[in-house]
Amino acid sequence: MTEESIEPIPAATVVLARDTDDGIEVLMLRRSSRGAFGGMWVFPGGQVENEDLDPDDPGDELSAARRAAVREAVEEADVLVDGDALVTFSHWLPPAGAPKRFSTWFFVAPAPDAVEVAVDNQEIRDHEWLRPADAIARRDAGEIELAPPTWVTLWRLSGVDTVEEAVRLARDSEPQRFETHIYFPDGVPVAVWHDDVAYDSGDLQHPGPRHRLYMLPEGWRYEASD
Repeated sequence: MTEESIEPIPAATVVLARDTDDGIEVLMLRRSSRGAFGGMWVFPGGQVENEDLDPDDPGDELSAARRAAVREAVEEADVLVDGDALVTFSHWLPPAGAPKRFSTWFFVAPAPDAVEVAVDNQEIRDHEWLRPADAIARRDAGEIELAPPTWVTLWRLSGVDTVEEAVRLARDSEPQRFETHIYFPDGVPVAVWHDDVAYDSGDLQHPGPRHRLYMLPEGWRYEASD
């Protein structure tokens, strides 16, 4: 089987946000060291299971992902989310050469009132409510580890002040789609997406539109042309 023929695994993630005096906070979970994204801080989520499929329309990927996001929030954080409150935010697909590929829908939703998070201390080891900008700063300081989809999602949400604004940001635009190509200029990984001039060529110096993430040792840098 070639890398290109490996079928991505459908998955879903939900970004639960709440308002505070200092701006919005999002629920983040630290995964155990085993399995996909081991040790990383992530949003609640996981792969789509058979129980998430609509028997009348099993090919409805987005609806199945929505149900999976609701189920995973309960399983990983003991948080019951209203599926109707989930707003589609983005879709992510890793490079063809990744050892395991998840085709993941990201949703944004207000956290339930007076929510009490509980993790199982097995698959999920810890949880925190974090301001998006603080989570990014902690990654740059080496305190936590983030995957690029999580980092970019936090970066996008760092520009809003309230849950209402976060939901409106998601609702008023088409979900961004990220099918990642990775290049390594001077040994530094750079994630590049389809509306970047270097997406197919890998020529990162070529003039033109940018949509990329430089994963530099001193801190990650996101470039996105308007």
